[in-house]
Amino acid sequence: MLQISNIKKNTQEVIDKLSVKNFEATDIINKLLSIDNDRKIIQKTLDDKLSESKTISKEIGKLFKEGKIEEANNKKQRTSEIKKDVKALNKKLNDITEELNSLLILLPNIPHSSVPRGKTSEDNEIIYQEGNINKLVTESLPHWELASKYDIIDFDLGSKITGAGFPVYKGKGARLQRALINFFLDEAIKAGYKEIQPPLVVNEASGYGTGQIPDKEGQMYYINLDNLYLIPTAEVPITNIYRDVILKSDDLPIKNVAYSSCFRREAGSYGKDVRGLNRLHQFDKVEIVQIQHPGKSYETLEIMREHVANLLRKLELPFRTLKLCGGDLSFTSALTYDMEVYSGAQEKWLEVSSISNFETFQSNRMKLRFRDKNGKIQLAHTLNGSALALPRIVAALLENNQTNEGIIIPKTLRSYTGFDIIS
Repeated sequence: MLQISNIKKNTQEVIDKLSVKNFEATDIINKLLSIDNDRKIIQKTLDDKLSESKTISKEIGKLFKEGKIEEANNKKQRTSEIKKDVKALNKKLNDITEELNSLLILLPNIPHSSVPRGKTSEDNEIIYQEGNINKLVTESLPHWELASKYDIIDFDLGSKITGAGFPVYKGKGARLQRALINFFLDEAIKAGYKEIQPPLVVNEASGYGTGQIPDKEGQMYYINLDNLYLIPTAEVPITNIYRDVILKSDDLPIKNVAYSSCFRREAGSYGKDVRGLNRLHQFDKVEIVQIQHPGKSYETLEIMREHVANLLRKLELPFRTLKLCGGDLSFTSALTYDMEVYSGAQEKWLEVSSISNFETFQSNRMKLRFRDKNGKIQLAHTLNGSALALPRIVAALLENNQTNEGIIIPKTLRSYTGFDIIS
């Protein structure tokens, strides 16, 4: 959530920057400023009433000591009237603050100055590419056919048990999943991240804190009897560990990593681009999260991007990095890099990671703050990234490494899988 103080101080700049996200903010911001002005008037009146009450209370005590009972009682009558006014003003202040917040949550995060303009993913900027796209064996197969051929992933069985988008991993397929999870966790721990095992369901306050509510609640699975949500990513519970917390500057950066299953309804996703592992309702992912000092968050974002790049190098997968344009940037993000791997048999790039800096957008919602060395309390910056999401990594590994003898496991994974080939 944006800070009203920043909107008031830099009104036109905020409007102009939000236009990069193709968001027309003028009407909302003008209404916000008008409401905030009314709020200030109410707050000033309330403060004056409280000050008057405090002054009269002191006078009453003095009058009683001087034996001026009637005059003291008259003053008490006035304090009773002020109490009624204070109660009414507090209600007005609460109501207008709620109205203000209801408008603030409609505004997306301000994009970083480096975010390119654009409307769709077609306008994203490719900033880096690495690795050779090797020619596959004759009559190479897409991963869903390889999964069936080697009996390692069963999409039909998943549909029988639950529905489409919930595959069953079997034998070496299940072991490959577990190997990737352990490899990603180990690499993050080596990089200084502390492992967390979070709940897979969160309450509404947690969803609001990281910005899924009210923006993306339609994409989350909802448990209505308990008013809980299945997590779309471990980012949600991990970041919310620090909700309503004031950290010390020496605590920063906080680096957490978590493996979790992730659940997404993916409403409206149909067609050939969602076949097999390309888009699932349940999938596994290792997530890295950092809480950082505002002056260091963009340096941290680059370090996180390089961490993900190194994972892809070790898996021997060709990859590229995209800087998302304003139109493809999420509601909560200030700057996002997408990492894509090349899928040999499908002959297309598949997104496997997003690494984002949210600046103070999430921390303002969560009241996640730190006390700097001068004793001043300020909002921290939050960042996260997929390191990595498994489905499309598995898809690319199966397709790119298929040979006439079977699917070759990358060297870095063999100590985790316990086998060199799926055949």
